Amino acid sequence: MGRPGRPSMKLGITGGIGSGKTSVCRVFSILGIPVFSADPEAQTIMNSDETVIRGINDIAGRNLYPAGRLDKMQLADLIFRDPDILKKVNMLVHPVVFDYFSRWAEQQSTPYVIMEAAILFESGASNLVDRVATVYAPVEERIARVTRRNRLTREQVLDRIRNQMDDETRISMSDYVINNSENEMIIPVILKIHEDLINHLNS
Repeated sequence: MGRPGRPSMKLGITGGIGSGKTSVCRVFSILGIPVFSADPEAQTIMNSDETVIRGINDIAGRNLYPAGRLDKMQLADLIFRDPDILKKVNMLVHPVVFDYFSRWAEQQSTPYVIMEAAILFESGASNLVDRVATVYAPVEERIARVTRRNRLTREQVLDRIRNQMDDETRISMSDYVINNSENEMIIPVILKIHEDLINHLNS
């Protein structure tokens, strides 16, 4: 399926917490499309890139790596109490993630690649992709998924949902929409998106 050389297109996949982005990306992976997951990649960078590690400690004003790895709870606590710290951390980490993505994409040989990111629009990552697909699901289903997966309380999940961009805004800026409700069949929708991208590249 892949053509030689670097991919011709980049598809961004986004959606709120618990929307099911990972499930959607798994289907694309089965179709042979490589997926770059920005959030785990950012975690890796924050634990391995010396410049980023120094920058995070400078922003925090203390060592957030007491055991050699980032204390995510301490950082989350700082970010939650001070939006300015969140902004500074994002300004430090996002450009490094974007650079990793660009270099990773150039190494692939499929017709298109995927960047999966919860804050695709907010971080500016949407500027790195050609098209965007938003995954959404009813709020109650999202709460149930996240409380099962992350052992968070209902209120903690709702807090995170409120702090993210709302679905309507995301959808208004997207080229494709994937309804990942329990009652919806996502595979035919994903196949249609895949076919649309391949047809666009071949036209």
